[in-house]
Amino acid sequence: MKAVLLLAHGSPDTAAEADIREFLSNVTGGRVLPDATVEEIRRRYERIGRSPLTEITMRQAQALERELGIRVYVGMRNWRPYIADAIQQMSADGVTQAIAICLAPQNSRTSVGLYKQALEASGAPPFAVDFVKSWHDNPALISAFAEKLKAAWKKACDESGVQVPTIFTAHSVPTRTIADGDPYENQARETARAVALACELPDSVWCCAFQSQGAAGGPWIGPTVEETLLALKNQGATAALIQPIGFVCDHVEILYDIDIAFKKFAEENGMKLWRTESLNDSPAFIEALAGLVRRRA
Repeated sequence: MKAVLLLAHGSPDTAAEADIREFLSNVTGGRVLPDATVEEIRRRYERIGRSPLTEITMRQAQALERELGIRVYVGMRNWRPYIADAIQQMSADGVTQAIAICLAPQNSRTSVGLYKQALEASGAPPFAVDFVKSWHDNPALISAFAEKLKAAWKKACDESGVQVPTIFTAHSVPTRTIADGDPYENQARETARAVALACELPDSVWCCAFQSQGAAGGPWIGPTVEETLLALKNQGATAALIQPIGFVCDHVEILYDIDIAFKKFAEENGMKLWRTESLNDSPAFIEALAGLVRRRA
């Protein structure tokens, strides 16, 4: 039996301290974080109510299953349903071949690499796995992002009366990761450029930034969103639009980092900030996933 396995980061079910601590322990591989760090992360989840990542990923899987007519499973690296549980269920269901897709289009050993490790952690799966390492330049993915950007950019420009600069964002990673030859930064920039070209954005009105830098492990790649907003302000911009092209659904890095923290920073600096809608389970995104599966199959 052929099937698809969608792999994602995972997110705690609630903002309860016990859930947050268990989740963070999974993220850090058991390394204990300071209480102040745990409390700050718990507070962020509390501000958005809860992360919808798991719920949206399940909707993506259900929509993809309807589109393809084959079973689609979900495995999370840091929360339930864990990747190991998905593998066990797939084996029990009689899966013989699977295409594994990380819901992180750009390849990094800090994300996709860790998903692959989790997939292999309990030994080789009892079925053949075609692991998609990256799909950052997939034409249908670019079209799905472009669809969201065109609508948001028109709205922002109409409301402000000027061409609003677009900031494409992806999650930051440690600088040493890129120095070791990781393709992530280049792939994020390639995705951004492809979306900008699809939307016919002049080079003068878009740029890239990296968000949600960690507090440990040395320097992380940038520029940060805050640095980018200040640079745009110094160039005379009074507004900006963010499109996160490193993420495919709403979760804390979007609902808190962008919608709360970055918007507040922009307001404090006399700027207005918009954000594109996330891909979530939009028909264009589901078609992108379906096309990827069909080509691999």
